[in-house]
Amino acid sequence: MTMDSKPLARRQFLRFALAAAAVAPLGGALASCAAGGGSSSSGASSAAGSVSADNPFGVAANSTVDAVIFNGGYGIDYVQFAADKMQQVHSGVTVKVSPSTKIAQELQPRFVAGNPPDMIDNSGAGAIGVNTIIDQLEDLTSVIDANNLEGTKIRDTLFGGVLEPGTYSGKLAAINYALTVYALWYSASLFEQNGWTPPKTWDEAYALGQKAKDKGKYLFVWGKEAATYYQTLAIASAIKEGGDEVRLSLENLKPDSWSQPAVQSVFTAMKKIIDAGMFKPGGSGTQFTAAQAQWSNDQDAILYPSGSWIENEMKKQTKDGFKMTGAPEPTATSGSKMPYEALHSAAGEPFVVPTQGKNMAGGKELLRVMLSKDAATNFAKTKLAPTVVKGTVPEDGFGSTALVSQSKMLEAAGQNIFSWQFVDYYGMNTDQLVVWNSFLDGKLAVADLTKKLQEITDKVANDSSVKKIEIK
Repeated sequence: MTMDSKPLARRQFLRFALAAAAVAPLGGALASCAAGGGSSSSGASSAAGSVSADNPFGVAANSTVDAVIFNGGYGIDYVQFAADKMQQVHSGVTVKVSPSTKIAQELQPRFVAGNPPDMIDNSGAGAIGVNTIIDQLEDLTSVIDANNLEGTKIRDTLFGGVLEPGTYSGKLAAINYALTVYALWYSASLFEQNGWTPPKTWDEAYALGQKAKDKGKYLFVWGKEAATYYQTLAIASAIKEGGDEVRLSLENLKPDSWSQPAVQSVFTAMKKIIDAGMFKPGGSGTQFTAAQAQWSNDQDAILYPSGSWIENEMKKQTKDGFKMTGAPEPTATSGSKMPYEALHSAAGEPFVVPTQGKNMAGGKELLRVMLSKDAATNFAKTKLAPTVVKGTVPEDGFGSTALVSQSKMLEAAGQNIFSWQFVDYYGMNTDQLVVWNSFLDGKLAVADLTKKLQEITDKVANDSSVKKIEIK
């Protein structure tokens, strides 16, 4: 699935984001999915229609649009909502929305055959590396320069910085639709009942863990496919502690990136919590949504790090009255270079329009409809997460405490919003999962964790066949 959310004024919102393997770790890859598949042929007309204010790309009358959507934590119904609306706007046009959980496996052959879909949600662990198809994708600048269904230029309706993740060498090859806030999630009702507050430092987290133990609860829980959610938490915490130089070292695959003092201080703090028995045992043998239910439904643990897709993903397995709420990641010390309120947030769920699609104009038009206020509001209301379109989340968050907390966190963070993409871009998550499951199991020392993560980084850095991107 993937995920992102908010009212923000970002400082360097995701310098680059190749959905080369959009994790769900942070999102998509681990989102609950139902298997499906893209259609094998679009069956669409290649004839052009008349261009007008209501049809800026010239969608042909009675044509068919073939859209293949990653079926992760967000499902595909939000695209179907836009498809239904598009069919109302363009009478006679048919929009086929097909689910997929294996985007690259199912669609790369279609690119090779010159018969790709007209629009793709290139998300999930099996996303197609953008670098492999960049020349086969439309520049989507025309979409954001078009008016939405309400008559406002789309570019003017978007949060600042959200186009950067999909821009490669000046080409807007993807428009990321969802806004994900990464945070420590907790039950506000449980915390209120016990007089607890979210920890602002790792020392406070340890103290909270002791209080949880007194109540027969763990501080954290994890599942085997989502062990790297704790790596995401650790990286965000280290960046806040040591500043942007920490992020740049990791992004640029430096030989000592995992040995940076800020990273080590977070690893050490996490190890102290692990050794104190504050992680519920058995996570490396537990399916990740089952583990998450131990937090959201059983309340065996009181904190869980995740992207903001977590509420929608667990909505059927969350205890009544839970009041899911997010808090920023803790820092290692109270003297961190970035404030506690600084936040890891990123635009995700990248939509692309292949140039060779039989109905490329239809693919662009479907994306235009998705970026209308009506469709974006529908996403926020049904998925309990914001899109990149501003002004679609009411003050009450549609009754979602999680959505309200995202707005508050983003407002408090101000310009202190950051993200990174080296894990996704270089496809490191699979190897890192093994390491983090062992670390959370208590089987690795901090030095072992550091060594193994650096080996994964060095392997990529020293592989001349892997195209590198320098981040500044």
